[in-house]
Amino acid sequence: MSIKAEEISALIKKQLDGYKDELNVDETGVVTYVGDGVARAYGLDNALSGELLEFQNGVYGMVQNLESNEVGIVVLGDFTGIREGDSVKRTGRIMEVPVGDNMVGRVVNSLGQPIDGKGEIKTDQTAPIEKKAPGIMQRQSVKQPLQTGIKSIDALVPIGRGQRELIIGDRKTGKTSIAIDTILNQKDQDMICIYVSIGQKDSTVRQQVNTLQKYGAMDYTIVMSAGPSEPAPLLYIAPYAGATMGEYFMDKGKDVLIVFDDLTKQANAYRELSLILRRPPGREAYPGDIFYTHSRLLERAAKLSDKMGGGSMTALPIVETQAGDVSAYIPTNVISITDGQIFLNSDMFYSGDRPAVDAGTSVSRVGGDAQIKAMKKVAGTLRLDLASYHELESFAQFGSDLDEATKAKLDRGARTVEVLKQPLHSPLPVEKQVLILYCLTHGYLDKIAVDDVLRFQDEIFKFFDASYSDLLGTIKKTGDLPDEKKLNSAIQEFASTFKPSAKGDSVVNSN
Repeated sequence: MSIKAEEISALIKKQLDGYKDELNVDETGVVTYVGDGVARAYGLDNALSGELLEFQNGVYGMVQNLESNEVGIVVLGDFTGIREGDSVKRTGRIMEVPVGDNMVGRVVNSLGQPIDGKGEIKTDQTAPIEKKAPGIMQRQSVKQPLQTGIKSIDALVPIGRGQRELIIGDRKTGKTSIAIDTILNQKDQDMICIYVSIGQKDSTVRQQVNTLQKYGAMDYTIVMSAGPSEPAPLLYIAPYAGATMGEYFMDKGKDVLIVFDDLTKQANAYRELSLILRRPPGREAYPGDIFYTHSRLLERAAKLSDKMGGGSMTALPIVETQAGDVSAYIPTNVISITDGQIFLNSDMFYSGDRPAVDAGTSVSRVGGDAQIKAMKKVAGTLRLDLASYHELESFAQFGSDLDEATKAKLDRGARTVEVLKQPLHSPLPVEKQVLILYCLTHGYLDKIAVDDVLRFQDEIFKFFDASYSDLLGTIKKTGDLPDEKKLNSAIQEFASTFKPSAKGDSVVNSN
């Protein structure tokens, strides 16, 4: 029996048609060094910058340095289980984190993994942590206010949706408190908030989470924590991962507020990584691209054009100063990237003027565009009043004989400082801020003793809630002042019934 050549050919073709390529060749390398959250490996000639690699023990790393004969890898997790000689393979994926609606209300780490003990987060969507910022034509101007609920900020350094406003000051001057109060004030404002904690103590983060839960703010907030005990790479990538989670909502047309607390610690973590990776140190031993590290992060905050969905991401980066030195390297970097700064003065903080917002140094480059009309009208002269008050205050210490105009300015200034004081975690709706500032700028507080100003404020709020809620409703609905005759009449009606305290009486008489 002979077999024809055609039959053999047909049989081979049939076998080849059914062949499946099950052979999988991964590009693998060998670890040559590991320590301090960093590894080096050779054999990964085609690795990409920012690519995710998997070590032999299942821990992941991210390519950071591409050199002629090896790659520098930052280890995203516990590096103690990795040894020299271990294999490491490419995944073909750029570093990414989970995103989605199910992230809201959870506490996660820099990799998007839950750390709040509430079980797995069910989301099948991921996004790369590095993304090109929206271009000029994809943006629109910032014009919609983001109310912080803090009088001294909404009146003097207003923040708009899509803005980047730096919170800067020495340690323990209330920087985080301003950010947390701003998140609390977003309740019922259709805003998603993300709080990225970088290098803060775990106990401090737990305290912030408890505060957010107490006031119902976790319903619209994601908390990301990269603690001080974690490797430097996780502190470095945390703000980028947070920004990616925020962009998911921004791209869907929603408004997002993201707090980076704080970028000083991220810069220190990046410096540590760079030095271990043997990158040349520059000024203060920071790497040459430290400015780019922060600029490519903060540029991702934007107010998107209507064509792009009209979503926004507002960034509140926090930076710590040493002895109020805003001219240091990292502070000046971040000041030049952002659209203004809220400077917290430690002297004001310790003298009881809290929040300790320094009106002279603080600035918003968006300004009045991020204020409602009513606030513009009542807050117009506040900054000048405060500036002249502080100038006259130091002058008045050296002389007792003051003319009436100077006394009037000093009295108005003292009441302005008092009005701008606000307790912790007590954000005020904008209509009530407008009401008390209207009383201040129209002279209704001039006869009230300084010690009675905050009591006057609390009582007038209760009075308006009970009897003139329609006037407050008009400010909230239209953004403008109601009929001024009605408003003046209502304030006068309350002022006539307000009883000064015994202490307050003596203060007024001495004035």
